[in-house]
Amino acid sequence: MKDRYKYALAILLMVAIFAIPFIVNPTAKFGGSDDAGAKAVLQTNPNYQPWVQPLWKPPPETESMLFALQAALGALIIGYFIGHERARQEFLKKMPKDGRGD
Repeated sequence: MKDRYKYALAILLMVAIFAIPFIVNPTAKFGGSDDAGAKAVLQTNPNYQPWVQPLWKPPPETESMLFALQAALGALIIGYFIGHERARQEFLKKMPKDGRGD
């Protein structure tokens, strides 16, 4: 199978994975897990008092931007190490068997 077809199949599969939940249950509320945990704790123990309060609560726009920045930095780090390993493998393939670079 050609690489072009493999990539097209992978992209189609990714789109399906993201789209199927919205097609199966279009009225669902897809929320984050941050609020769900706090709500579950309060349902279990309504008198619960948090031990620590945040020092700063950023506005929603800033919070989204910081989250996107964190995701971009993580992708950059992962991409760097994948690229480094791939280049290392290519270098080792080209190196003579005796280990000398002459």
